[in-house]
Amino acid sequence: QVQLVESGGGLVQAGGSLRLSCAASGIIFGINAMGWYRQAPGKQRELVAAITGGGSTSYADSVKGRFTISRDNAKNTVYLQMNSLKPEDTAVYYCNAGIRTGLVSSKNYWGQGTQVTVSS
Repeated sequence: QVQLVESGGGLVQAGGSLRLSCAASGIIFGINAMGWYRQAPGKQRELVAAITGGGSTSYADSVKGRFTISRDNAKNTVYLQMNSLKPEDTAVYYCNAGIRTGLVSSKNYWGQGTQVTVSS
């Protein structure tokens, strides 16, 4: 049973920083792309940042220059460093990963979500 467990959310003032972590556990042969999504109340879930297995990154325009995604393959963990936070960054943040659970089997997994609240 593969699980993604997130941590690091919380309440921060505008201009502050937070670092989210998401660790994958279980029977894992390998992890392809990993990413962070967020969903604000009344809005659709949106992709914030993604990182491929080779380390290439991409970001939503709204977070470019402020957020940095990284991964530690030895720990099966993806991180999201969030700086210069704004009230509009307030949302539940979810991690996502494409995980190989066998020689040919692969599945997309989601974390349970962690709340990030930025006060003005």
